[in-house]
Amino acid sequence: MQAIGGYFELADYEQGDGFPHQDGILLNTGRNALEYILRYIGEVKGVYLPYYTCEVVLEPLKKLHIPFSFYHINAKFEMVEDIQPKEGEYIIANNYFGVKDAYIKLLAEKYGTHLIVDCAQAFFAKPISGIKSFYSTRKYVGVADGGAAYGVDDKYSLLYDEDDSTLHNSHLLIRKKHGAEAGFKDYQLNETKLDNQPIRLMCRNTRDILWHIDYQKVITKRRENFAYLHEGLKEENFLQLPEIETFACPMVYPFMTKKDWNLRKELIDKRIFVAKYWPNIHQLNGYETEYDLAMRIVPIPIDQRYGKEEMNRITDIIRNI
Repeated sequence: MQAIGGYFELADYEQGDGFPHQDGILLNTGRNALEYILRYIGEVKGVYLPYYTCEVVLEPLKKLHIPFSFYHINAKFEMVEDIQPKEGEYIIANNYFGVKDAYIKLLAEKYGTHLIVDCAQAFFAKPISGIKSFYSTRKYVGVADGGAAYGVDDKYSLLYDEDDSTLHNSHLLIRKKHGAEAGFKDYQLNETKLDNQPIRLMCRNTRDILWHIDYQKVITKRRENFAYLHEGLKEENFLQLPEIETFACPMVYPFMTKKDWNLRKELIDKRIFVAKYWPNIHQLNGYETEYDLAMRIVPIPIDQRYGKEEMNRITDIIRNI
């Protein structure tokens, strides 16, 4: 039985319909796009960021010795505190799972230039004029690396060398030829190779692939699959998800069962490969909501590799369990 989900295989060359981020500053990773933004700003006195976030976001903050503190979110993936940033302070807000476009626009109106939007999970969310934001490519399509920065100009970009994605793309090639399990160890190894990388320009090979993808097909399939799963699972989903008309394109279908059972393991055992966002979240006093989200949300794959047949297989497994 075919595996569903997990890391991508190398993207096929297609008749590309326009890379969505060709106007951004194209760098080697999303976290380095954030570092570029912070370096461009210059004197950053402090950063607020959600506790429910990927630990790699801390890399540039620690590297640049920028003080940071965490804020709370609720089960709707929205800020709990009414933060009032001072001069030189910034708020990083996540467009979680690519479904919080409308909420991010509200934050942009409230915080203006104090806001930095983490769009690592929201590849197709449009940049907001005057707002700093950063993107990652490999969560949506089959490339080894790639990031984009917005809200700053490219005056520093000529300082950087070009990256070489062939140093960490073996998992893409192995999955394409031999399947998901065969390349998983390479995938894990290549993920670690992206840690603490210096800022580089996006690799020419990565650019070439990104310029030859049918993005309208990607958007259409993801939205169709999301809507189909939501119709079948919304009564069992503890999360209050935004209406699909309010966001451009989801990364996954975030599902949090009302029951206390290990759905993630059950799905993986049946070759439905679901991730955990994020395993770095610890159960600290005051952050029980964030820990609950990290442990219980099952991000169901809805990407362009799949259609109704695969979505039915997933919903049937969940119902049978």
